[in-house]
Amino acid sequence: MNSKHKEEIAANLERAEKSIAAAKKLASDKYYDFAASRAYYSVFYAATAILLTHDLEFRKHSGVIASLHQNFIKIGKLNKEFGKDINWLFELRGIADYGVSIHVPREEAEKAIAVAEKFVEAVKKFIASLS
Repeated sequence: MNSKHKEEIAANLERAEKSIAAAKKLASDKYYDFAASRAYYSVFYAATAILLTHDLEFRKHSGVIASLHQNFIKIGKLNKEFGKDINWLFELRGIADYGVSIHVPREEAEKAIAVAEKFVEAVKKFIASLS
């Protein structure tokens, strides 16, 4: 692992974990749009962390997602299902954050949280294997 980014990687993983916790709390309080958004952001932070292990940094969400696909999913470093999951979460986050009359239902928010938990765990396992 690139030690240059060690602190930033750890900080992003911590934010990912806290975002999952926040998503669960928001879902339990029936704030499903906000829960789905937090679930997406947990994946975004974890994706940013794993990209930093390869010295890859991006300013836009689309850059993070594209690079994750290219450098980790397509070549088998992460399960291909995560690629579909991340794309779905990105779309769901769009509804959650910008949908005026469309909202995220409870089932979708719960699925988003479950997907985020699996992804964050996979990223943590991958990063730990680099040590």
